[in-house]
Amino acid sequence: MAARRTRVLLLYGGRSAEHDVSRVTAVAVARALDPTRYDVVPIAITKDGRWLLADDARRAIQAGPAALPAAFDVGGDEVPATSVGGGTRAAGALDVDVVIPMLHGPYGEDGTVQGLLELADLPYVGSGVLGSAVGMDKVMMKRAFVACGLATARFVPFRDSHVDDTLVARVESELGYPCFVKPANMGSSVGVSKAHDRAQLRAALDVALAYDEWGLVEEFVDGREIEVGILGDDPPEASEAGEIVPGDEFYSYADKYETDAAQLIAPAPITAEQRDEVRTLAVRAFEACRCDAMARVDFFLEERRGFLVNELNTIPGFTPISQYPRLWELSGVPYPKLLDRLVELAIERHARRSERAGKQR
Repeated sequence: MAARRTRVLLLYGGRSAEHDVSRVTAVAVARALDPTRYDVVPIAITKDGRWLLADDARRAIQAGPAALPAAFDVGGDEVPATSVGGGTRAAGALDVDVVIPMLHGPYGEDGTVQGLLELADLPYVGSGVLGSAVGMDKVMMKRAFVACGLATARFVPFRDSHVDDTLVARVESELGYPCFVKPANMGSSVGVSKAHDRAQLRAALDVALAYDEWGLVEEFVDGREIEVGILGDDPPEASEAGEIVPGDEFYSYADKYETDAAQLIAPAPITAEQRDEVRTLAVRAFEACRCDAMARVDFFLEERRGFLVNELNTIPGFTPISQYPRLWELSGVPYPKLLDRLVELAIERHARRSERAGKQR
């Protein structure tokens, strides 16, 4: 008798500006999940927050990898989020074993969906509510790095109600030009601008505030871009380090998802001592943000100050050209095995937490 396949709810789309990135990512994950081990249930979240059982995507998955499109559409029969339940599922709830939330940006990567899945009593891939929230908010992330003694680029946080001449003067005094302006809660370089003067700074602040009420201005660091993948919980493991050579003025959205112009040099051409150091720092950054299971940690390597941790991504890109799976493949964990391990970690964490006092089941 054949073993029962693990039923995976693949959650994609979402309400953020990274909606389309998520649709592409979901296809890559669906291609890599072994159909003899997994039964994939695709659920799409529309830009206005509706949950849909994506029938077209499910038919494509069942037809095999050759039938999968470049990106899943968002469409199907509406499914109330409350019908996604775990061990205490009500009648009519979706019968799934684990969730893979391939949602990037707010309303998916920031702890909101993770909180819903906790309430639904479902195992899910990736960081929990706290790690997801800290890892999404660049201001809180930077503060966590600083509190844990990790060197990072200088930054000035701001809120929409305090964008004035005083903020501009502080940026010019503490950071100078050029500098980068970023929304606090966004990824994939969405809303990020490089400012070379006061006029560009003011314009960049407006762009960032179109995505979030909080943001930050960072100093320009003339350094190499080094990335490390993290996998596991206790202890977390670090992948080989890779170096990104942007195809644009900086590592932009187009570089990441459209043009494939950026180059990943892996292993990164750094010394053995630097390799050990950056992998150790990546684990420290992961632990500083209370992350679980996976993350990609990005660094600058500057000649004068050495490694500066830039940011951490709790749901890194999983498209065919994304750095996280490529780094783990280089480290001996091919894409399908990487997903297997992430599913195992999700189920293990759920079981472990279920044993704690006060957890009623």
